[in-house]
Amino acid sequence: LMEGIEPSEELRRELVALVRSEIGAIATPDVIQWAPSLPKTRSGKIMRRLLKAESLGKELGDTSTLEE
Repeated sequence: LMEGIEPSEELRRELVALVRSEIGAIATPDVIQWAPSLPKTRSGKIMRRLLKAESLGKELGDTSTLEE
């Protein structure tokens, strides 16, 4: 989230409504997880496999390329 914006139920509802209106009901998220930051590589790419592993409760695996 942007600095100064706090996660809330109201914000979750607004995000769901925005997705429904802009993309359609088929894309409505079931769950919204709040995170202070996203895991990135040293070159700045988001490490999507870590996000997936975290959401599935699996081991993160090799994190040697994770930005410090």
